[in-house]
Amino acid sequence: MRVLSSALRFAVLPLGLVFAATAVASEETQLVESINVYRSQVQRCAGQASSVLPPLTSDSRLNLSPSGAVDLQQAMAQASYPMTNVQAIMLSGPRDAQSAMTAIKESFCQVVLNPQFIDVGVSHQGRDWRIVLARPQLTARMGDAAAEGQKLLGLLNTARAQPRQCGGQPFAATTPLAWNATLAAAAEAHTRAMANNNFFDHKDQDGRTPGDRAELAGYTYQEIGENIAAGQDTPRKVVDGWLASPGHCANLMNPQFRELGAAYAVDPKSDAGIYWTAMFGTQ
Repeated sequence: MRVLSSALRFAVLPLGLVFAATAVASEETQLVESINVYRSQVQRCAGQASSVLPPLTSDSRLNLSPSGAVDLQQAMAQASYPMTNVQAIMLSGPRDAQSAMTAIKESFCQVVLNPQFIDVGVSHQGRDWRIVLARPQLTARMGDAAAEGQKLLGLLNTARAQPRQCGGQPFAATTPLAWNATLAAAAEAHTRAMANNNFFDHKDQDGRTPGDRAELAGYTYQEIGENIAAGQDTPRKVVDGWLASPGHCANLMNPQFRELGAAYAVDPKSDAGIYWTAMFGTQ
């Protein structure tokens, strides 16, 4: 029997639980958490369904004055943030993070659901808010796809060796994954397709799923799964992002998976610049 477990990236806690757990958090922190919950689920935005996206990372260099005109490029340079792209949302009126999130959903869903953004900064004063989303330049020195895939494997096995909570689901420590060259080839092909064709999805432009791609590569599986990422320029950042996402975390902690193939690809003309695919399998 074949089971397709295709990491619908981020099964999440209900929003109410998030706010309950962060009662003492600042309004800014609560808004970042709300944005990340929103990104972690498929949304209807501008008449289309969004992809499920990884969480944005808070970066204090993006915390700009909540009111008044700001030259974003100049502000990023002054803050020593090596940005590739930056965009700001300004709100006037919301009394708290929940009200600000409602306004963002209504008027700025395309901004916060843009997969190219990696970092976020939120500042507010009274009823004025500024939310800055940015993508940094790629600064890490990378090896070839296979070498970085092997690094990813090591980090995933370190993560699997420890019990953890993935959202509300507990996982015991489990066995390490073994490298599989066939899965690696399928992962590299999908990653290169995402980078060169500027899309971010588990389903490729021919409509093929992770299971389809594994079969085409010659991998006969009982179970197959996939995690993808975009924008992070080191394996460590990729794994940290997945561990922060309940759906990705559950996939990488799944004790039924036995093998892994992974790769990255870069295309400076694409929205995210760098893309990653990890394919989990059991034959």
